Amino acid sequence: MPYIKVRDCDIFYEDFGTGDPVLFLHSAYSRGIIAFCGQIQPFFHTYRCLMPDFRGHGRTRSVNKNWDTPTIAEDMACFLQALEIEKVHVIGYSLGGGVALHLASSYPWMVKSLIIIGCKGVADPAGADDYEPEALIRNRQYDFIQRMKVQNMDAHEGDWQHFLRQSAQDWRKYPDLSDDDWSRLKMPMFCIAGEHDPFVSEQDLINIQKRCPQAKTWIVQGCSHRPHMPTENVKEVNARMLNFLKSIS
Repeated sequence: MPYIKVRDCDIFYEDFGTGDPVLFLHSAYSRGIIAFCGQIQPFFHTYRCLMPDFRGHGRTRSVNKNWDTPTIAEDMACFLQALEIEKVHVIGYSLGGGVALHLASSYPWMVKSLIIIGCKGVADPAGADDYEPEALIRNRQYDFIQRMKVQNMDAHEGDWQHFLRQSAQDWRKYPDLSDDDWSRLKMPMFCIAGEHDPFVSEQDLINIQKRCPQAKTWIVQGCSHRPHMPTENVKEVNARMLNFLKSIS
């Protein structure tokens, strides 16, 4: 799979399928193809699927390993420009949902539609302290630490503690959109969360809808923070997302 030079990054990305481009923005502690493994086969028959690894994540390499949601959103805008893509559907999950909101508010002319999964639209620091490296060691979360070491080795070059500190810091501060930012989100939107998502409630989606009246919302019954994944309700979530995209086309 290819790399592309974007600012001080060599961004690794998956690129497959034909049709209107869809930019998939992954969650924290993950990378593109892991966060959206359940969307590959259903989507690539109809859409060109772009799954980049963010700065600090996966196989993307960068000079500056400090990152936050707005920085990644700027990287993604430059990524699309480097690929000469003028307009794209965006699907963002968790951290990727916040990145999607920042990207769409800063570059609304580049975003044809917006789907966010497991993202409340505002910063909520609850739980971030548990993901600091010292807390993970204290709580003996060795399997998680090992996964972060291996999964993101190319990006953090062995400094997994810095990676985790950046993630926790971003969790506490973002997404953080101003009233003007929200006012620029005029594109079709679809906001999804699991019924048992510990981070996103039905009221959170209603609050987004108050700011963006065009937004459709859906609480996926019986699901947690990852309703689009194969271990949860991937088939129905894919069907609804594809119907939403088809309605725009």
